[in-house]
Amino acid sequence: MAGSRMQLELSRVVQGRSRLGVLKGLDRTGQHSLEIPGCLLYTHFGTVPHLTQDTLHTLISLPSVTQITLSHIAEHQEVLEEFKDGFRKFAGLHDTVLYCSLHDPATHSPTGYTTNKTVSVWGSGGRIELTVAKFMALQKTVQPDWYQSMCDGETWQNSASRKRVRKSVDRTLAHLDECLLVHQKSKELEGVEVFGVVEGGDILEERVRSARETAKRPVAGFCLDGLQTGSMDQTLRTQLITAMIKELPEDKPRLLHGVGRPDEVLACVEAGVDLFESFFPFLATERGCALSFGFDISTDPERAGRAPPAVLELNEEKATAGESQQNGDLNRHDQTQMTPFEMNLKEKRYQDDFRPLVEGCGCYCCKNHQRAYLHHLLVTNELLAGVLLMIHNTAHYHGFFGALREALATDKLDVLKKRVLGDGGLQRERKE
Repeated sequence: MAGSRMQLELSRVVQGRSRLGVLKGLDRTGQHSLEIPGCLLYTHFGTVPHLTQDTLHTLISLPSVTQITLSHIAEHQEVLEEFKDGFRKFAGLHDTVLYCSLHDPATHSPTGYTTNKTVSVWGSGGRIELTVAKFMALQKTVQPDWYQSMCDGETWQNSASRKRVRKSVDRTLAHLDECLLVHQKSKELEGVEVFGVVEGGDILEERVRSARETAKRPVAGFCLDGLQTGSMDQTLRTQLITAMIKELPEDKPRLLHGVGRPDEVLACVEAGVDLFESFFPFLATERGCALSFGFDISTDPERAGRAPPAVLELNEEKATAGESQQNGDLNRHDQTQMTPFEMNLKEKRYQDDFRPLVEGCGCYCCKNHQRAYLHHLLVTNELLAGVLLMIHNTAHYHGFFGALREALATDKLDVLKKRVLGDGGLQRERKE
């Protein structure tokens, strides 16, 4: 395999771990780049849920990388093969980089269906079993710019034994070697990058072994898998990430699967993670919730007024929404549960609240509608509720990542953490 086209240029490393920079050479044209720390654009079959392409592109500062998943695509393999021109053209996507992962991070996948030679994905029609040959045939059909290698990622549950975890690491390395062998011989995948997957459950030694062995392979970057929200508390997650990163080269990106909560994102960036999946706004939207956490690190009022959409303080709103935030368990929780970073607009108290979702937010929803209107749309099950919430939540979440990069550039990460975590409120809840 030829040398990787993808290049990571770091401008700062804060406290030895948090990395600020630009990932270049993302596609075969070499025209796209992505700032880190950053996130990918989450989609269902190439479309951001609830939003048309025209509506999506009314938002500013969208990521240049679109994430698609084989769990949505695999059942349509024959159609895509007949189409022949790749998924990007099939889905009507323009001017974006395609990253193809195995599973949808917002959907729970049943476990217990992995063998030495296969993994399973779950589409709308049920389970689809993938061998390396079928997995690579799908990649040739999709024609992404980068893709996650096939892996055995079923060891994130607490019940996984040491033997099972060791087997998952061995299988994942074997799958990677087979994928690379097919990739090297494929003209269709010429110029496409492969991300190796690091597994190991919650066992430190296996995490280190997986990272060390994966780093020996000719991959462009690394997917840190099996650390998703709900699988472990953040202290253990940070410990495992720190150990893995010591085994990985500094000049290649690290993408974390399954983590999207703002508090966990901050902790993982401090541990050395570069990239995340942006499924969290979708989960909040499905709950009928609006993201409402603050992340303004500006001390100049005039400058704060020109900040990106939704970069603002919401301490007062957090105080009034305290009763809703009690639903958020900060250690281990089901991803379907409401978190302290959002407001539940289905609650009756919003029926006569005529403020925007977030004061000062520049998104279409906040500039044109009030909380009371969103409440009405939600309780009457109008489809427009999902559209407006997704517009706001997407803008707010990507605004948070912009503030995170600014905080790293200006030595204000501690200030940002206080804004996001509510001046220590979330840390106190975690200890309790």
